[in-house]
Amino acid sequence: MARAPGGGSWQPSERLLTEATRPGAPRAFATGAPLDRGQLLRAPLRWPSPERLETLVKGPGPKAQNALAMLGADTIGGLLQHLPRTASVAKAIEELAIGESATIVVSVETIRSRPVRRRGMRPMVEASLTDGTGRLTAAFFNQPWLVDRYRPGTRLLVQGLVQPGGKLRLSGHAPTQLQPGSAEGAATYPATDGINSTQIAALVAEHLRCARDLTETLPGRLRAEQALSGVADAYVAMHSGAMEGGRQRLAFEELLIEQLVQRRLRDMPREGLTATALAEPPTLTKRWREELLPFTPTEDQFRAIDELDGELARTLPMQRLLLGDVGAGKTVVAVHAMLRAAEHGRQAALMAPTETLARQHFRTLQQLVPGELLPMALLTGSTKAADRKRILYALRGGQLGLVIGTHALIEDPVQFHSLSVVVIDEQHRFGVRQRARLEAKAPEGRTPHVLHLTATPIPRTQRLLEFGAIDVTELRGLPRGRQPITTEIAETAEDRERAYDVLRTQVAQGRQAFVVCPLVEDSEELEARSATAEFERLRQGPLSGLRLELMHGQMHPADKEAAMARFVAGEAQVLIATTVIEVGIDVPNATVMLIEDAERFGISQLHQLRGRVGRGAHGGACVLFGRERSPRLKALAEHRDGFRLAEIDLLLRGEGELTGLRQSGMARYRAARLPDDEVLLERAHRAADAILEEDPSLTSPDYVLLGAEVESIRRSRVAA
Repeated sequence: MARAPGGGSWQPSERLLTEATRPGAPRAFATGAPLDRGQLLRAPLRWPSPERLETLVKGPGPKAQNALAMLGADTIGGLLQHLPRTASVAKAIEELAIGESATIVVSVETIRSRPVRRRGMRPMVEASLTDGTGRLTAAFFNQPWLVDRYRPGTRLLVQGLVQPGGKLRLSGHAPTQLQPGSAEGAATYPATDGINSTQIAALVAEHLRCARDLTETLPGRLRAEQALSGVADAYVAMHSGAMEGGRQRLAFEELLIEQLVQRRLRDMPREGLTATALAEPPTLTKRWREELLPFTPTEDQFRAIDELDGELARTLPMQRLLLGDVGAGKTVVAVHAMLRAAEHGRQAALMAPTETLARQHFRTLQQLVPGELLPMALLTGSTKAADRKRILYALRGGQLGLVIGTHALIEDPVQFHSLSVVVIDEQHRFGVRQRARLEAKAPEGRTPHVLHLTATPIPRTQRLLEFGAIDVTELRGLPRGRQPITTEIAETAEDRERAYDVLRTQVAQGRQAFVVCPLVEDSEELEARSATAEFERLRQGPLSGLRLELMHGQMHPADKEAAMARFVAGEAQVLIATTVIEVGIDVPNATVMLIEDAERFGISQLHQLRGRVGRGAHGGACVLFGRERSPRLKALAEHRDGFRLAEIDLLLRGEGELTGLRQSGMARYRAARLPDDEVLLERAHRAADAILEEDPSLTSPDYVLLGAEVESIRRSRVAA
């Protein structure tokens, strides 16, 4: 048994004891007895009883048994941790706006399946859903059996995103089927074919007494400081109807563990490894900034450069995220870091997620840095064999100071002579292992300083969740002389014609324009304009007589490069494209951006696309084709600050997309609700800092179980 928290070294304050033992304060033990002062001092960690918790739950039949296994609820422990959802947060359909994520309680009005022409796909099921205030249509792919399960009259708890045309795009959570007569505010359990919510609730009630065997990872001292109940009481509350109190306790634990995992991910790769200290006075970089850079950096850029210099001068490897708004000048700061490596006789690498972006970076760096100052090369999957051989030879020999590339940089034949600075653009597009493979190319026993770039401003809540493992520098100010961009929403045919008039007028003045579509080709399942069809329509109709170019992600890399080169050179006046141009494309002469089906894009995407124009001396205009009442489009029309838009985006997206694991679409948290739990997340963040300051290894008796859970998750993240 672990020692009592605070044994001999800690005593709770009188205020803390009074607060924690007041009437109505959280209860700490499964007995239901209120906390008393002695319990706060003696409360031990609760060690698990794995034998009982791993006992298989006997379902009401073989099919139900299999269903429990699919839900991960086929053991007593898994069943107790299969938490209910509640419909109490449901909204009426008439209250919903396009672009809003929502939970609704509906009845199936009609349901039917229809064939899909795409080979290998099962029929698509379409259901008309109503709650008496309005109707929405939902589509289910590859699930034809739902026609029999969700018969007209079936009540469902559904989560999804409201789209134009009265459509609902379902979230990763499957709809929960509500039993006849159940109250809309009643707790419901996620269920599947073979077992329903009522049957799961009965099984939970039968085994709820085993909650006392669940592992208590939070020591009594921490629970007292945070006024939290014990884990057993939290699960009992969740399953017994008093959901919010129990949810808060479990949510805090989830968020605390996540913050600790993020810190361990940040710190542990540095253990046992050192970076090259780039501490000598900045001679090359100073000359570059003062004599060769064609503009003066902003105050934010100077501040970021000072932060980087401080970290690059140490042997502790830098891990920093450079977070900036569109056009804030992240590249200049990155160039400074890479030049610091060059002036110490070391090498640097910049890795981008796409070949288009890598080529754009290469062109930009060639303009910013003379070749004699920093020899550089571009290495991608389409680099010719002879050029590739030459580049690899120069990297091994140290003749190349900088290489810009894609995933090609992490291939085994790529070897560096003295890699000491790595810049990773759009770092969330790379996996942990991919980033680690590039960092492993430093000389033996060394690791490089790493600077991560992202062009999407991130709210603090999301930053703590997704980027808590690295330090953050913000760039908010825009470079001097940057012209404003006007943004309008075009909903009617007349609005569309006016938008084309603006485009034609700008082209007649020698400017260029983008037209962005959400799809490459037309789709039977999705009602949206495609780039290929729009290219033909515009070429023969509204933009006939202009020089148009087509570019999308399915083109061969060489064809994409050629299309972009013609546009950059001014040979093409209008580029019709998909979101392949979202980041990194810099064409100062482009002044107009038309975005088709704008409601199909997220706020951050729209902000990035808008940032592709107005980068020169002539300002820019962005037109969003969509509905004026769309919250996302209204936000874009009213705000230019990417950080403000990021906060609005977070509020509109809600929990589903914020906490979803992008590759799998599965929710990361069982109890936490974000961004609603932002205050709880901040508390967990501060608590994690305090815990690691007290016990960095998480091996003391107070934190040994918490440390085991953190280490288990950390290992799984690294292996993913």
